Amino acid sequence: MSRVIKYRGVEIGSGRLVLIAGPCMAESYEICASAAEFLKNLCAKYGVGYVFKASYDKANRSSGDTVRGPGLEKGLEILARIKKEFDVPVITDVHESGEVPAVAEVVDFLQIPAFLCRQTDLLLAAGRTGKPVNIKKGQFMAPEDMKGAVGKVRSTGNDLVMLTERGTTFGYHNLVVDMRSLPAMRSFDVPVIFDATHSVQLPGGMGNASGGQREYVPTLALAAAAAGIDGLFCEVHPNPDKALSDGANSLNFAMAGDLLGRVLKVFEAVKS
Repeated sequence: MSRVIKYRGVEIGSGRLVLIAGPCMAESYEICASAAEFLKNLCAKYGVGYVFKASYDKANRSSGDTVRGPGLEKGLEILARIKKEFDVPVITDVHESGEVPAVAEVVDFLQIPAFLCRQTDLLLAAGRTGKPVNIKKGQFMAPEDMKGAVGKVRSTGNDLVMLTERGTTFGYHNLVVDMRSLPAMRSFDVPVIFDATHSVQLPGGMGNASGGQREYVPTLALAAAAAGIDGLFCEVHPNPDKALSDGANSLNFAMAGDLLGRVLKVFEAVKS
């Protein structure tokens, strides 16, 4: 059993599954609200904890010509409104240490993108907020090497740390998931999340954008649940094919509902 993170009514690592889900990018309030409403109700149906996710800035896109998001000010306005109107905790990516204080005033959980999981100043800034920090394992990192990232956050006196598996680079434009990473990272006494949708991403696979294979999301999510996870991370969009970011690996509402029910059955079977 990993250390338990209790924050804003959500318990991660307590033996109950948690879903972290929402659109990749905070494209608009309407899209975020649609996803938040559906996912909150879905999680209530299954008795699963819920954290809404969306990014105000996608700072590591494949091309400099693609949309990055609404930006810090507008993005935080959207996230604050979602948090208040749907009464759900919110998580978002932070890419620069200078943005951390403003972001921490609005959101409940801070997320460190996989590409930035070794950025010491960013990890320290996130840790100093005292809020839970979700560090995504870099596509280039061995799971055992994430102990250093956890240690950087803990050095600030903040022990509310969790790690997320999202696949490892395998040649060009492809990721694979080594399920051994889940127990390996849990050995650091942290809750472990599985990012089922980014794990089927094809980085740069469309030339100027990343592709994806959403048809494999259930296979990996069920395998991860069998291996042992504390939470499931998914990008969910009302219309993935029209999404401005990561549409190829995002789920629609029907797919997300079916997946959560199936994953929960495996999760409960393993726990028992």
